[in-house]
Amino acid sequence: MFKGLGGFGDMAKMMSAAKDMQAKVAEMQENLTSITVTGEAGAGLVKATATAKGELTALDIDPSIFVASEKEVVEDLILAAIKDAQRRAQERAQTEMTRISQELGLPADMKLPF
Repeated sequence: MFKGLGGFGDMAKMMSAAKDMQAKVAEMQENLTSITVTGEAGAGLVKATATAKGELTALDIDPSIFVASEKEVVEDLILAAIKDAQRRAQERAQTEMTRISQELGLPADMKLPF
């Protein structure tokens, strides 16, 4: 197609690859909103569910922990469950980005999006 244009043929390939990469990254970013992770605290007494983008979508609290004198413990468990869900969301997002990088033939330690 670009024969005889020197390095411009390679440049066209690179531009095409960059567009493909951009499309895959955009698709992956969109998919992160449908992937959910659940963080837990207190041996599962409090569970927080979030998308892989880190958006909290649900909170499940076992009613047995609702004791007025234990208010601070309950608050700590809720925060711990949310932080666990956020950590898991970050890990899942990184896993998805690594997968996309490998599919595109990029180095595994390359950070996406750029």
